[in-house]
Amino acid sequence: MQTLVEGAVAEALHDGGGEVVRLYVAACAERMAPLFVGLRAGEAGREADPDFYAESVRDLWHADRPLADAAERVRRLEQFWELQPNEEGITDVADTYAFFAALCLRYALLAHGSGKAGDAVSCGHAALTAMGMFDQNVTGAGFLAEE
Repeated sequence: MQTLVEGAVAEALHDGGGEVVRLYVAACAERMAPLFVGLRAGEAGREADPDFYAESVRDLWHADRPLADAAERVRRLEQFWELQPNEEGITDVADTYAFFAALCLRYALLAHGSGKAGDAVSCGHAALTAMGMFDQNVTGAGFLAEE
């Protein structure tokens, strides 16, 4: 599968080590946080989910060490509706963007816990895909180019 993350960025992630990976995924998740929090805030039965997302993003910025509970957070996130298998797929616009935000956070948590560059590249790919979709759906937008 081709990735939207530029080769030089992927190479820097592979060569940079754990702290570089953790800073990169923190930035990606931070960029996607307004999507998830904004789209899911106030949704009945999901009151804790935007808080969990925001708290996780905050904690991702502690790049000097892996999150001790990263795997536990991934398991919790994987229970979110957006990441559940669905035979019909996701067709609603808000659900689509919330999916990419949740996916980005999933890869960010995985990369933060492991320091693996491959998870960081996948995190960046999820964020860049969402920005590219914005460009296609919002007149005059240049979000992908800004990333």
